[in-house]
Amino acid sequence: MSRVAIEYCTQCRWLLRASWMAQELLTTFEAELSEVALVPGEGGVFRIAVDGEQIWDRKADGGFPDIAILKQRVRDRVAPGRSLGHVDKKDAG
Repeated sequence: MSRVAIEYCTQCRWLLRASWMAQELLTTFEAELSEVALVPGEGGVFRIAVDGEQIWDRKADGGFPDIAILKQRVRDRVAPGRSLGHVDKKDAG
């Protein structure tokens, strides 16, 4: 089971966005994730890591992840062979 950490900027009030993404990940990967941690930060930070490996950085990746892209990146680390159904089909077109 894997751990996801979502570090968000408290000054920017991004807790709601971070908690929504956490809910989406916990719902999609209920059998693969042991936890999704919300980590308060500052200075415009919004980073997501799976088992300590960063998979998204708002500053480096140019904004916030689309939820479908985030799910694909998490899936690629926690359940590589798994289909995400309509999320994968959206990319195929």
